[in-house]
Amino acid sequence: MKNSERIQETKEYIESKIKLAPTVGLVLGSGLGVLAEEIENAIYINYDEIPHFPVSTVSGHQGRLVIGELKGKQVIAMQGRFHFYEGHSLDAVTYPIKIMKALGVTQLIVTNAAGGIHPNFKPGDLMIINDHINMTSQNPLIGPNEGGVRFPDMSEAYSKSLIQLAKNVANNNNINVVEGVYAGMLGPSYETPAEIKLLSVLGADAVGMSTVPEVIVARHAELEVLGISCISNMAAGISQASLTHEEVMETTENIKAQFLLLVKEIVSEL
Repeated sequence: MKNSERIQETKEYIESKIKLAPTVGLVLGSGLGVLAEEIENAIYINYDEIPHFPVSTVSGHQGRLVIGELKGKQVIAMQGRFHFYEGHSLDAVTYPIKIMKALGVTQLIVTNAAGGIHPNFKPGDLMIINDHINMTSQNPLIGPNEGGVRFPDMSEAYSKSLIQLAKNVANNNNINVVEGVYAGMLGPSYETPAEIKLLSVLGADAVGMSTVPEVIVARHAELEVLGISCISNMAAGISQASLTHEEVMETTENIKAQFLLLVKEIVSEL
């Protein structure tokens, strides 16, 4: 079956379950799925019910689409994402972004939990992503070109206007945010201190195991993208503590009130 046929089947299935047309997409990372609980008049569709959808296997990822209204906007949220390290292909990892585009989404907010590299960052910071470095040696656009230009421009992977909007919202609501470059790694092992030192030299401010493939596909589909990282821990060599997924979940739990306020107010201004 052609990819376009799979996308059409998935689109039709989701449309059969909903009565609205979402224009804003949300990808909710580890521990950040709580935002989906704020969506009103919500329709929940488990990933394993959706034709051609992969299934999330990571703790902290609920594994369903939530479609409804948030601050007056019609939204579709991924409560849990897919990662290359789970064994999914990059086509599967980014498939939901293609479905969002097919459903009419024009703006995408991607969130993640990330390790802090910048020496001034601390666990619990919210970082607005202004650029990324793809350290995976992989690209989800490899293969037949579908739906966009063959060589998409990535000079503004993250929308400058949405970055400014996010900073304005944070300032107006007394939310402390930082800004920086996100480095995308394959995972699932955390980085070594030497790797973090290298990433720092390259200009990375935070590091994680997601987001980059989704953003590449989103920009190929001409979606406007905003990225927000929750700095859940300091990266290896910066912090002397051992790194654990439990620490990530604990930090995102502690920061959830500010995260919810920030994203909800951004959505209201879109």
